[in-house]
Amino acid sequence: MKKLVAFFSASGTTKQVANILAEAIGADVFEIVPSKPYTSADLNWMDKHSRSSVEMADKTARPQIKNELKNMAEYDVVFLGFPIWWYTAPRIINTFLESYNFSGKTVVLFATSGGSGLGNTAKDLKPSCDETTKIISGKLLNGRPSKEELKTWVESLKL
Repeated sequence: MKKLVAFFSASGTTKQVANILAEAIGADVFEIVPSKPYTSADLNWMDKHSRSSVEMADKTARPQIKNELKNMAEYDVVFLGFPIWWYTAPRIINTFLESYNFSGKTVVLFATSGGSGLGNTAKDLKPSCDETTKIISGKLLNGRPSKEELKTWVESLKL
């Protein structure tokens, strides 16, 4: 079973966890890079006119991705990481899911968050996938989880 850890990280926090996870489980890594990088002003959730606030208010927003994964067909399981924005995944995660064929694949979500959990994120992302895609809600991976902790978590999923 070939595994991929794909992630979007606005501030570096999710990237750090994604790299530890990939190393722990022997997975390839793909960083989802926005065509237009987010500035700190863009990420100001207290400003309803900030870029992230506007995107999250529009369920149809699909921020463009700068880079492309050439070999998605090779992967059976994709661990998909992101920061929680407004109690769900950033819209760029929908862009990623809608850019590739996830038919028959398992997508395991993981996130970093300053306060909220994954909530309905799996349900929110399901429409961006094929009906044969299995989405597992996964867990919050805040702080610096150890490789051992991450390996144990992945094994508990019984993929």
